[in-house]
Amino acid sequence: MTTRVNTLVIQTPEGIVFSQLLAGPVTRFAAWLVDWACITALALVIQMLLILPALVSPDVGRAMTILSYFGLSIGYGIILEWFWRGQTFGKRLLRLRVVDAHGLRLQFNQVVIRNLLRAVDMLPMLYLVGGVAAVLTRRAQRLGDLAANTVVVRNPKTKQPNLDKLLPDKYNSLRDYPHLEVRLRQHVSAAEATLAVRALMRRDMLEPQARVELFRDIAAHFRQRVPFPAEATDGITDEQYVRNVVDVLYRTRSGGQSAAAK
Repeated sequence: MTTRVNTLVIQTPEGIVFSQLLAGPVTRFAAWLVDWACITALALVIQMLLILPALVSPDVGRAMTILSYFGLSIGYGIILEWFWRGQTFGKRLLRLRVVDAHGLRLQFNQVVIRNLLRAVDMLPMLYLVGGVAAVLTRRAQRLGDLAANTVVVRNPKTKQPNLDKLLPDKYNSLRDYPHLEVRLRQHVSAAEATLAVRALMRRDMLEPQARVELFRDIAAHFRQRVPFPAEATDGITDEQYVRNVVDVLYRTRSGGQSAAAK
């Protein structure tokens, strides 16, 4: 029998380990109910817009209604999960997120595959096939997740750290490259940002050598995510580089909280 796990553990090439709680079938079904309600409401609006074609030709109206509902049910998940980085209205409400099973950036083809196979997972009704698959697989994956190599994780709300204390005001060389700032926010996950913040909060508890090695590995990880020009990083330590990255992720230029960190 397959042994279930409750946590997705990811190790980066730099040796940094991230862990995220996996979402169970019950929570995922609750999120789907919310999404189903949204899709139903949108379908009713579309049906009202198709009243005129239905009056002209009932068969054409019926065909357009069926095609529009199919496109809506598939397109709803694809569009929202891509633009909201793995979330729909239901997942956002219940704080769930679709992620790559190996911690890589979620790709568009993965979003498309998992949503196209939703029609199979829903058979014969109320996600019976997908629900059985989620119960039997180690990481609660439905067939769409297995085909797309994705998992659904819980995205718990984290307490906002005291950034003014953690990041005292000083020059941040990364701020000289606004386009790379945006790219950094897009490519760094909430788990990665949280790990960097925790490292900064606990840095004084570490032995000097362990502190140097930890920030060296974290800095290397972020440098691989989004490379900045040499003039932006020359002359600063790995720890300061991580502080600058956290500053970009969590604070706007005016000093407020960044939307990417919420």
